[in-house]
Amino acid sequence: MGPARGLLAWFAFGAVALGAIAVSGGVPALLPHRAVLVSAATAGVSRPPGTPLTVVAHRGASADAPENTLPAQRSARAAGAVWIENDVQPSADGVPFVLHDSTVDRTTDGTGSIRRLTSAQLKSLDAGAWFGSAFTGTRVPTLAEQLADLREHGGNLLLEIKGPHTRDEVATIIGVVRAERMSRRVLIQSFDPVALQHSYDLAPDLPLGLLRDELDADPVAVSARLHLAAYNPAGAALMARPSAIADLHRAGVAVLAWTVDSADGWRRLDAAGVDGVITNRPAALIEWIASASPSRPPR
Repeated sequence: MGPARGLLAWFAFGAVALGAIAVSGGVPALLPHRAVLVSAATAGVSRPPGTPLTVVAHRGASADAPENTLPAQRSARAAGAVWIENDVQPSADGVPFVLHDSTVDRTTDGTGSIRRLTSAQLKSLDAGAWFGSAFTGTRVPTLAEQLADLREHGGNLLLEIKGPHTRDEVATIIGVVRAERMSRRVLIQSFDPVALQHSYDLAPDLPLGLLRDELDADPVAVSARLHLAAYNPAGAALMARPSAIADLHRAGVAVLAWTVDSADGWRRLDAAGVDGVITNRPAALIEWIASASPSRPPR
């Protein structure tokens, strides 16, 4: 099974509600209808007819809890999201942390570049009080901590390598994924093609996704060159050229759109055939899927 087909099998598995997932040995154990789901996903590369969108919680349930924290991840999981999206950057001493901005100023009580702060300094920061007093004392998680929570409690990770990374920095991220026994539950994405190339060179078994603000002139050619399992453009850019979805599916590449928070956007992307939507409002998207298609559980 190629990386893209394997990814689509993952998405088919995600159609099972999170509460019904059994985790065994660090890898989700598929339920009895596994064969039906996987064969349906791999029979063709596009989303199988009659199956729902994959819901990806952007930085966790970031509308309900401080972004990129374990409370946000747990809130997304409680809502039924099987996929969590994050942002990973290294500390000054090389530890991968989960943080979106290049500085800690906006989402913690500290100041300065994440790359100039040691892991000890980052762990001393409050990453929750800015969002609400109920989250006071929340810490910036390391990638290892986030993966351990997913491994123990369920869920998959759409791991964004945030900004340019050296080969050694990418190797460290991959090492954490391996150490946490999460290789089969992580998809690595980035806006930076060089970071993706490093990942492919170091770990060709890990599926890759390319983030784009605008569509490339030939997304299929770009996907082939970078060995992509997923092509992940902004939702508005994708809807300006929805024919690209079918082109990518014919090439065996999944399509995830970011970051879409409105029912109208979900409806248009669903109708266009995207495989999944990255959203700040996973609970609302799951409710929308249930109301639009009551017989189809969100995935």
